[in-house]
Amino acid sequence: MIRNLGIKIKPCRKNIGAELICNLNNINKNQIKLIKESLNKYGVVFFRNQNLKPVNYIEFAKKFGQIADYPMLKGLSSEFSQITVVERKMSDKGPSFGEQFHTDSSYTKKPPRLTMLLAKIVPKKGLGNTEFASQYLAYENLPKFYKKKIKNLKAVFSSSGPISITRLEREKEKGTGKSKSFKTTHKIVRKINKRKAIYCSPGHIEKFLNVDKQEDSKMKIFLFKHQVKKNFIFELEWEKNSLAIWDNRSMLHQATPFNGSRKMYRITIK
Repeated sequence: MIRNLGIKIKPCRKNIGAELICNLNNINKNQIKLIKESLNKYGVVFFRNQNLKPVNYIEFAKKFGQIADYPMLKGLSSEFSQITVVERKMSDKGPSFGEQFHTDSSYTKKPPRLTMLLAKIVPKKGLGNTEFASQYLAYENLPKFYKKKIKNLKAVFSSSGPISITRLEREKEKGTGKSKSFKTTHKIVRKINKRKAIYCSPGHIEKFLNVDKQEDSKMKIFLFKHQVKKNFIFELEWEKNSLAIWDNRSMLHQATPFNGSRKMYRITIK
């Protein structure tokens, strides 16, 4: 365990993720700086026992940058429209919201840099976890010839990709009517804080550019499997009032399958 500026830092396996122990209702500028540095190092950080009201949650989020809009769903309320409710209900029969590896809003021209998730209702311990896959490690462990192959490769990212099926229940309740209307292209190798990461969202990728159909299919099979190898993954077990923050550019994430109720408050940062 590392102690610094009143924050205890407990790195997880292979430094993929870290638990930070502090009170986010009483945080100073130096501690915010340390949290940002920890995000750069570990990709995802999480906090337990954070009793944050929506107004305090938004105030905390703004310390990391400008809050981004989510084009698919309406916010928590008119007062707290910047908070998206990520929910699974007992009556839901399809997959959970986000139940496939992806990076948030990758179908927009400028996807959010950070994502925050605050747990309000959680199922039994061990259910409804979130898996995070480090795309720094995924890139570092690519064969050299493959790194060269994808160096300048671009892909089409679409809001109607495979993961779109997981938000259908919530769109019935809080949809904005903008579903299936977003599409853009991005390079699939990004340099972040002097490290390279694979930026390839399996839940949103439509196709790779300037390759034939056969090569496109082969690349999807290889990359999507490689990106989420067990050695690159940290699994977060949620508790009520846990808060996670991750770098949306260098981490893939997914909700694990479960039956039951779970409600999370999400904020994304530009």
